[in-house]
Amino acid sequence: MNTEEEVEKLEKVFSSRGASPSQAKVMASQLSKRADQWVAERGMSRLEALKRLLDIVIAGRDGVVPKDFDGRS
Repeated sequence: MNTEEEVEKLEKVFSSRGASPSQAKVMASQLSKRADQWVAERGMSRLEALKRLLDIVIAGRDGVVPKDFDGRS
């Protein structure tokens, strides 16, 4: 899957969770870029970075802070 397809799928996830189309597009793009940063900074796989970031976003949307999340790199 290329980055464009990935962003489109992420947009659908965010839209299904209540984001407007424009919000979903921005959020998907930002999450994709942050995943690239985590791959470079933390040496994790892209899939692992995307999953972790998406878990954080969804938990935050639900008002939950993941217990292993401290907000630092």
